[in-house]
Amino acid sequence: MLDVSGIVKRFGATTALDGVDFSVRAGEVHALVGENGAGKSTLMNVLSGAIRPDAGTMNLGGRPYTPESALDARRSGITLIHQELSLAPHLTVSENILLGAEVAQWGWIDRTASLRRSVALLERLEHTDLDPDARVGDLSLPAQQVVEICRALAADTRIVLMDEPTSRFQREDVERLFRLVRNLASRGIAVVYISHFLEEVREIADRYTVLRDGRTVDTGTLSATTDERIVAQMVGREMARLFPERPVRTLGDVVLSVTDLSAPPGLARASFELRRGEILGIAGLVGSGRTELVRALFGLGGVTSGEILVGGKPVDARRGKPAARLRQGLGYVSEDRKGEGLALPLSVADNLTATHLAAFSRRGGWLDLDAQRDGTRRWMDALSIRARSPDDAVRTLSGGNQQKVAIGRLLHQDAEVLLLDEPSRGIDIGSKAQVYEIISRCAEKGKAVLVVSSYLPELFELCDRIAVMNRGRLSPARPVAEWTPESVLEAAISTEAASA
Repeated sequence: MLDVSGIVKRFGATTALDGVDFSVRAGEVHALVGENGAGKSTLMNVLSGAIRPDAGTMNLGGRPYTPESALDARRSGITLIHQELSLAPHLTVSENILLGAEVAQWGWIDRTASLRRSVALLERLEHTDLDPDARVGDLSLPAQQVVEICRALAADTRIVLMDEPTSRFQREDVERLFRLVRNLASRGIAVVYISHFLEEVREIADRYTVLRDGRTVDTGTLSATTDERIVAQMVGREMARLFPERPVRTLGDVVLSVTDLSAPPGLARASFELRRGEILGIAGLVGSGRTELVRALFGLGGVTSGEILVGGKPVDARRGKPAARLRQGLGYVSEDRKGEGLALPLSVADNLTATHLAAFSRRGGWLDLDAQRDGTRRWMDALSIRARSPDDAVRTLSGGNQQKVAIGRLLHQDAEVLLLDEPSRGIDIGSKAQVYEIISRCAEKGKAVLVVSSYLPELFELCDRIAVMNRGRLSPARPVAEWTPESVLEAAISTEAASA
């Protein structure tokens, strides 16, 4: 259905695509994998008409394909569904589905016919549960994704491009999306699926293509290859393990003690202790109160009751602010890296050193910029942050390198307690391995680490103990050996656990 050959795209001195070959067949799910910065998103933008290639050829259905714009690509039957959905939240489900493809007569929108068309499209995807008159902004993220896919169908799409569609989904939502993808494929629609989760790729895709440094380095049938080969092609070398070996750590004193902490409505009650050298994992469904717990600990939530001790000393749980928590030795990495975890227009140096500029201040309060750059370069080397210089805007970095900057800020700050909310979300396998190694090293050096994660292998391989959040209530923390994935899930959804 689609065949591209020798695609090249340059942005100034940077070559984003350097001779990509790629093809997708009708009715197949084709996985496109690679590290952050490999060129996946640039290729998707070329295919969807958002940018034009500098060289190479594209054929769609056997004919030359040279889209002038995203609208032109959409009319040709290619639709891109971004990781961050591009819907109009103030409009209804029906209005979003038919946006740009409205049913009209004499220049007026035929609302009755539009409603019928929207209902028919929802029925095609077996989602008659969605109210076409509901406001999109009031829907859950999975429901919004259904609307986005229906919108693609309304444009008579032949190829759907999906960029990290499950990065913020729970397992049940992933399964629901997979049913939609299989539905599309059964109708002869081709799906190009970008994901960092190889287990997802194996579950949903037929074939795969690996990009590395803007080039196609491998392609084939998933049933005929191994994860090890795919990972080796992605990173350009053999990778023995994703997770570091778990050392035998001697845990130190309790550095963070929390008793009956409450921050309604998200956090009902949480109690736990965290020791030096320990990695404590918090599991639970999205919306269970995990993020509210971490934010409350860092002074970002409306705590109404409870007690927090840092290093054995009580701190103000109800009126504590982030500035006070920084002074008390706490550091926080938000799950929303781009929205609040980093100042994207600012440099790597400014982001990495923001919480401890005093390290580079001189008499009179002036900031020594040369010293700041030198200090940032040392952290860039230590954390393998790939950027041309400390002065680069952090928005120009890949997701994995951005995440290492966010974690590096806590290390530069010399935080004793690291609060990490979804530390590996949206980053590639090579970067995940590096982030996991950083977290493990922090624990070995006596830091206390709290990890909130939706990815159970991450919790089981990294953490010493796990606690589960259920409807705002935190279970007792138990050693990893006492949990199984099934028991964690049961604790996360059980009504009895929530009322305990």
